[in-house]
Amino acid sequence: MTTGDRGLARRAFVLGGAGLALTAARPAHAGTQLEEPLADAVRTALAASVAELAPPRPRFETIDARVAYLRWLGEASQRLRPRKAEHQTRVEFLETAWYESRRAGLETALVLGLIQVESGFRKYAISSAGARGYMQVMPFWARTIGDGDAARLFHLQTNLRFGCVILRHYLDIERGDLVLALGRYNGSRGRMEYPNLVFGARRQWDVRA
Repeated sequence: MTTGDRGLARRAFVLGGAGLALTAARPAHAGTQLEEPLADAVRTALAASVAELAPPRPRFETIDARVAYLRWLGEASQRLRPRKAEHQTRVEFLETAWYESRRAGLETALVLGLIQVESGFRKYAISSAGARGYMQVMPFWARTIGDGDAARLFHLQTNLRFGCVILRHYLDIERGDLVLALGRYNGSRGRMEYPNLVFGARRQWDVRA
């Protein structure tokens, strides 16, 4: 295993979750993640414990940390309200986005900005290329590192788990270059249009506690 492979393997995360039925949706504003060969060590690491999804319930070591999180959750919920009217749906979504982004070592505001650009926060969004869900995950990922059931990509935590793991994987490949990683996620590596859209959307979700 090369040094690069070991680094990627260390960043592997659990994928999978309960499935939901395929539901038609308006085409999403998304690009196409390209199917690329993965080293065996990387594939094995990414696919580890595929059926195990921990609940996205944060735990805090201090009261101050919990208070800061609750302030973030309240402010982010207000900002998301025009797109998701039902309070409990918003809270569930934001709790999951916070958990999965932190789990993957990603900034939550960046992940929310990516979701805004990719799907407009539509759970059942489908792109013309077949990418699915909030983070517009291509079905080949379900086959490559999941259980092969692409319908599960419409499950909230599964979709965000896959999306965050994929973006983390691309960020590792690009040695921390976020512009190139975002371009790879969108299938437009080397062009600035997509990264600029995500960076612009990220500013809307940069909630300070």
